Amino acid sequence: MLIIGITGGTGSGKTTVVRQIIDELKNEEVDVISQDSYYKDLSHLAKEERVKTNFDHPKSIDFDLLVEHLKELKAGNTIQQPVYSFKEHNRTKETLETQPRKVVIVEGILILAHPDIREMFDIKIYVHADSDERLIRRLKRDISERGRDLDEVLWRYQTTLKPMHQQFIEPTKEFADLIIPTNRYNTVAVDIVQTIIKDRLA
Repeated sequence: MLIIGITGGTGSGKTTVVRQIIDELKNEEVDVISQDSYYKDLSHLAKEERVKTNFDHPKSIDFDLLVEHLKELKAGNTIQQPVYSFKEHNRTKETLETQPRKVVIVEGILILAHPDIREMFDIKIYVHADSDERLIRRLKRDISERGRDLDEVLWRYQTTLKPMHQQFIEPTKEFADLIIPTNRYNTVAVDIVQTIIKDRLA
């Protein structure tokens, strides 16, 4: 099994890069695990309190469970991946059955910030976009897809997203094997990743 970690700031274009890789490898066994699925269960908090949670700090992620699940997949076992609701700011009671594949892509903003997760990746990729571009993408996504309003998105950006990015995400570039800029469509970098994957699978 080949485990690939794809990280970068919020709105950097991680999902687009993941989609490009998967599209090219459609004949192979590929699965994607999102770090967002592993936000800690906050059922003990009222929704008003959950909204105030700093979801961009490493402490918000259940890394122990993510490590355990990756080890299970690598051992050839099926896992029950948590399902997260962005509208409720909490895990749902549902799980997603995930089977071992030849390639597992793990994507999320904090995955290179945790040493145990980092060590499990065969390939580490950092997706870069400038802060203005990331904010615009975040605004569009959160308002249209996650039921947020403009004031909430801007408040969260100023109070948590920006400072957490500078403290925990930007520094993880040093661990990346490849940095992909996504301010424009980047085919060469994605081609390189696809070539490496095909070579490892062969």
